[in-house]
Amino acid sequence: MEKNDKDPDDHHDDDHNDKSSGEEKGDVVSDAHPPDDTHHDQDGISKDNVDETDQDPGDKVDSPKGQEAPEIHQTLESLSEELDQLLSSLSLHQEEQHKGDSTKEKQQEGEEDYFQIPQFVGKFLDLFEDKLTKHDSGGEPKTTTWHQDPEEVSSLLDAVDRVSKLMKLLLNTKSCLDHHEPLINHAGSIQQRAMAFLEEQFRILLEESVIKEPAHVITDDQQDHNNDDTQDQDQTMATESGDQEIEYPGYSEETVTLLKNIAEMMKGGGYLWECREVYLVARRNILMLTLKQDCEFEKVSIEEVLKMSWGELEREIPIWNKTFKNCSSLYFPGELKLAEKIFPQEGSLFCIVTHGLAIQFLGFYEAVAMTKRSTEKLFKILDIYETLRDSFPAMEKLFPEELRSELRNEVASARSRLGETAINIFLDLENSIKSDSSKTPVPGGAVHPLTRYTMNYLKYACEYKDTLEQVFKSHSTTEQEGEDVEEKKKEENSPFANQLMRIMDFLDGNMEGKSKLYKDIPLSSIFMMNNGRYIVQKIKGSAEIHEVMGDTWCRKRSSELRNYHKNYQRETWGKLLGFLGHEGLMHNGKIVKPNLKERFKSFNATFDEIHKTQTTWVVNDEQLQSELRVSITAVMIPAYRAFMARFGQYLDPGRQTEKYVKYQPEDIEDLIDELFEGNTSSSSAATAKRRT
Repeated sequence: MEKNDKDPDDHHDDDHNDKSSGEEKGDVVSDAHPPDDTHHDQDGISKDNVDETDQDPGDKVDSPKGQEAPEIHQTLESLSEELDQLLSSLSLHQEEQHKGDSTKEKQQEGEEDYFQIPQFVGKFLDLFEDKLTKHDSGGEPKTTTWHQDPEEVSSLLDAVDRVSKLMKLLLNTKSCLDHHEPLINHAGSIQQRAMAFLEEQFRILLEESVIKEPAHVITDDQQDHNNDDTQDQDQTMATESGDQEIEYPGYSEETVTLLKNIAEMMKGGGYLWECREVYLVARRNILMLTLKQDCEFEKVSIEEVLKMSWGELEREIPIWNKTFKNCSSLYFPGELKLAEKIFPQEGSLFCIVTHGLAIQFLGFYEAVAMTKRSTEKLFKILDIYETLRDSFPAMEKLFPEELRSELRNEVASARSRLGETAINIFLDLENSIKSDSSKTPVPGGAVHPLTRYTMNYLKYACEYKDTLEQVFKSHSTTEQEGEDVEEKKKEENSPFANQLMRIMDFLDGNMEGKSKLYKDIPLSSIFMMNNGRYIVQKIKGSAEIHEVMGDTWCRKRSSELRNYHKNYQRETWGKLLGFLGHEGLMHNGKIVKPNLKERFKSFNATFDEIHKTQTTWVVNDEQLQSELRVSITAVMIPAYRAFMARFGQYLDPGRQTEKYVKYQPEDIEDLIDELFEGNTSSSSAATAKRRT
């Protein structure tokens, strides 16, 4: 692995890091001569600080008989105990240095504090460097890694800890700075290499130790606005390792513990900043990659949002909503737990990883609210509003108080913009109904397209009823004009219900105006019945909109429909019934045949015209169509049957009867059942249906 060329000046004294690293490894006793040998024992080591046994047992010394001592095999572990003793002695020596009275007294006696470092320290550093070299292979492939062996992990981290403690004591001990400069430079170089190794291993563990299991994310089919239980998402994912469950971000407990230990070692060596930077870069990259893989999420700027077409935004909004919900319930809590476990005292790391992303979410949502308004955008706007309302409370709890207030302000701003946009979309709908002045009547008196669009729009909008109630209550600032008579009544309803009723009133008024485009008064009544029935059926068919409008409104509208029905029947069939009256058919108790013949001719001609015309009229609602036909039959057939029974006998049988009695009662009934089919090709083929 390539060695990290980190400048140790960021962490250590400048006087001891720029020295030549080419000097001999392992400071030896002869390397450091005290300025005045008379102040020390013959070994050159202060008896107050280091025992004679501190001499490296592996060094060759002259035996009493001149014989060469046998070489003792030394290991990192065997030397670790001796180094621990030395560190303890050096720590005590340092404490004594800081005792003011003792130091002044020694200086008065002309005595200098001096601490000799034994040769085994250099040997320890050499062995540790060999261990680093074995694991730091410069990128060459290995069958195993050092962190897969718990004993090797413990050995290496303990060695790093000892080197860091040694460097700290050496750099804070004056006699060591004065007399052991080569050793300090050598130890500093090895420490720097060790920290570079740990930094790289820390990065590798973060990036490559994630267990590749899918997180429990919110899926697209859970994006329905009324799915309020998304906050209960399970934050764990099972692994193949057995019963152990791995929380997002997917590291095993062993890996997290190792990451924490590495962070502690780097902090102890003065490399906490580097460790933090590696963590921040790695976790931000991993988080963004996870969001892309699991949620198809990619960042976009506010400028890009404002330039997007609605089609593009319509695809982006569900992705951002899903990602926001998953961050609130899964990803951000996982990041917080991980940061707290690895860096218990560094609470800001989670915020640095996630805060920017949270702000970007809110910026995106506010940018959507800033785009040009249109009625088609309402439902996505409400989806965003619900996402912030339902998912932000769990997210804000993860951040410290100083950031919570900032996020709350951002969310409040975004929700305010979104709420005002939703309300203005309803006002735009209201204005579009008022300003619709099309002068072309709908053929056959069918349901007007404006009625269909408005009712389908309101039906869908009322699926967000609770949210719209909240939006109108929280963000409505526009004073609506209304009649004083209705003021008390309006106060009983919610702001959203009042808005809905205003729209219905404007729609009703618009249809009333359009009904006057028909020159045929009965067709005008059919048009109003068609539109009125469509509206009532839409309201009754939706529990949400029915709850808003109420039974009273529906009963009032149904009563209006009955009036239109009566008007139609009077204008159309009332005239026809007039031909079936007895007036003018008798004189002095006798039937006036010419008048009777003319009456039959008039009835036949009028009925043919009604049939020809009204078979082209449209009544799509089957129930209304049936009601109209039944009511017409109930009026016409008994009257016609009675007229035939009373006067049909006065016509001569044969040609005269066929000429004037065109229809039997059954024929009339069958022809009535053909009305309102919208059959534009119909003609007076009624004769062809005449029963003989």
